[in-house]
Amino acid sequence: MNYRKSMMPDENGELVIGGVKASDLRAKYGTPLYVMDVDFIKSVCKAFKDTIANCYDGYGYVAFASKAFSCKAIYAIMKKLDMNIDVVSSGEIYTALSSGFDISKAYFHGNNKLVSELEYAVSNNIGVVVIDNIEEIDLLDEICAAKGIVQKVNIRTNPGVEAHTHSYIQTAKIDSKFGFSIENGDAMQAILKIMQCKNLHLNGVNCHIGSQIFDSSAFRLAVDVMTDFILAIDKQTGYKVPELNMGGGFGVHYTENDPKYTLDDYCNYISIIALAIKDAVSSKGIHKPRLVVEPGRSIVGESGITLYSVGNIRDIKGIKKYVCIDGGMFDNIRPALYQAEYEAVIATDCNSKKEEIVSIAGKCCESGDIIIENINFPKAKRGDLIAVFTTGAYGYSMASNYNRNAIPPVVMVENGKSDYAVKPQTFEDITRNDNIPDFLK
Repeated sequence: MNYRKSMMPDENGELVIGGVKASDLRAKYGTPLYVMDVDFIKSVCKAFKDTIANCYDGYGYVAFASKAFSCKAIYAIMKKLDMNIDVVSSGEIYTALSSGFDISKAYFHGNNKLVSELEYAVSNNIGVVVIDNIEEIDLLDEICAAKGIVQKVNIRTNPGVEAHTHSYIQTAKIDSKFGFSIENGDAMQAILKIMQCKNLHLNGVNCHIGSQIFDSSAFRLAVDVMTDFILAIDKQTGYKVPELNMGGGFGVHYTENDPKYTLDDYCNYISIIALAIKDAVSSKGIHKPRLVVEPGRSIVGESGITLYSVGNIRDIKGIKKYVCIDGGMFDNIRPALYQAEYEAVIATDCNSKKEEIVSIAGKCCESGDIIIENINFPKAKRGDLIAVFTTGAYGYSMASNYNRNAIPPVVMVENGKSDYAVKPQTFEDITRNDNIPDFLK
């Protein structure tokens, strides 16, 4: 198990998160429950920023990728740590603004931004709009012209570098829905078009090669392609691209099949990227660009644990045994979506002996609602408290009210203190927007 300093069993074997016992969290907040370790989040952010300071002379930013986990509390943390963010919808922009975050420190992504979203972003002084489609250039230029604004923009490129990860989260393949291909000339065409727009200012170029990446050679290759592109822009237009945004995708530990990374190991991703860019600046003679990275999963993934209570045990003798929990695919869709794997323990006795192979099953009316398939696990009984690790990214942010289940609350813990970051949903919350048409009455 990949325990962290602020997330360890105590002398009695009970899991303690941020100085709070798992059983005390259940007693106070109930289950299912997302629990986020604030100390871990802060430590990763600080380490990433320090790496840019040490390896790239401080000439760059770390932008938290909101899609991993978005709520007012996380933006409050990012504000306190002087982080940048990336956002992909009006909802994320609104949430950040509502928390008091300075939206001029935000990058607005998306392969199909709505007109209303672009207008909302520009009206609220978004920092950088990341262009992802050729039609978006004229559209954004018109919006900015009507408002008398010159908007900073980056373009998202597709460098054609395939990371070794699940096909659903590879984002730089030649047939990806994201970005302009460098290879076929689309990216240069977008650059030239932007430079003709009076209300757009080219701030930089982006790439993002995928998620859950452990192979650092993919990042080195991406840097080589991107710096070649920056050189090509300079040669064709004379323009010195100010910024190179390398995205994120740094892998985290879900199971024993994944590396167990320390903070130094995480920072190695950024140091590799930074040093590769510095080498390219020297060898290719390009202007040194400002470096931006956009990690999301690696900032919050391992900070999160989901607590569940065990209900029914279904033992099909000689075939399969299910340990059923009070959560499921409505709070964690990733196993059903792309076969994501997790580790789990009995939270009140992390050292209990593993005795049998079981599947931890959710309560949704779906055969595929399995949180962990065939895990070697202690003998569980009704009422036991189960902790599933590394659920801080894409758990809450992808949650739904499927089967009209309430999305679990999020609790943040630090130094023995706990409080809601997202309060529990009520039945009234679930039905708030329902309406019975007059013709059905």
